[in-house]
Amino acid sequence: MRKYINFILQLIVLIGFSSAHAGSYDDFFRALKQDDPSAISGLLQRGFDPNTPAPDGQNGLFLAIRDGSLKAAQALVDWPQTNVEVRNAHDESPLMMAALKGQVALVKRLVERGADINKPGWAPLHYAATGGHLEIMAFLLENYAFIDAESPNGTTPLMMAAQYGTPAAVKLLLEAGADTAMKNQRGLDAIAFAKLGNRPDSAEMISAYVRSQQPKGKW
Repeated sequence: MRKYINFILQLIVLIGFSSAHAGSYDDFFRALKQDDPSAISGLLQRGFDPNTPAPDGQNGLFLAIRDGSLKAAQALVDWPQTNVEVRNAHDESPLMMAALKGQVALVKRLVERGADINKPGWAPLHYAATGGHLEIMAFLLENYAFIDAESPNGTTPLMMAAQYGTPAAVKLLLEAGADTAMKNQRGLDAIAFAKLGNRPDSAEMISAYVRSQQPKGKW
C-alpha cells in the first residue's frame, strides 16, 4: 500500500512538473514575440532552458534576432547558459542573422561570447555583405574573418555584396583585399554577380579595380 501511495505521489509531481514546463514553454516564446526581457529573465532564473527549440526547430535566440525582438535577444545573449553557436536546419547561427539584420551591438556581444566568425560554409561575413552593413563587415574583418570565405557552392562575400549589397560594401571588400578572380561552382565571378543583380555601379567598380591591378604596359 505504501509503495502504491508513493507511486501516486511521484506521478502527481511528474504531472505537475510537465504542466509547469508546458506553461513555461508557452510563456518563453510569447515573451520572445512580445520582446519582453523581464519575462524571459524571470523564466531563466526559474530554470527554464534558454536553448529550448520552438515547434519549428528554431532556437529562441535566432528567432528573437530574426524577428527584431532585440531586448529579448540581449537578455538571452547575456545569460551564461545560452548556446550562442546553436544552428538551425540551414546551418545558420545567431551571429549570421545579427550580421544580416545589421545589429551591431548584438554582433559584438555574440563574438564576445565566443560565436564563430569563421564557421565553414556560409559565414557571418557573407550575411553582413549581403545586407551591406559596413560597420559589421569591418568589425568581422578586424576580428580575422576570412575575406574570401567560400559557401558550399563557392560563393564569396564579395560576390554577395556585388549582387545584393551596396557599392560601399563592395568597395570595403576590395580595399581589404578580396580576390576578384574567384569563381563559384557555376563559373561566375563577382562582376557576373553584380550583373545578375542589375548593379552596374558595383560591376564597374570591380572592373575598374581589376584593371588597376594589371601591369602597366611598356612604351
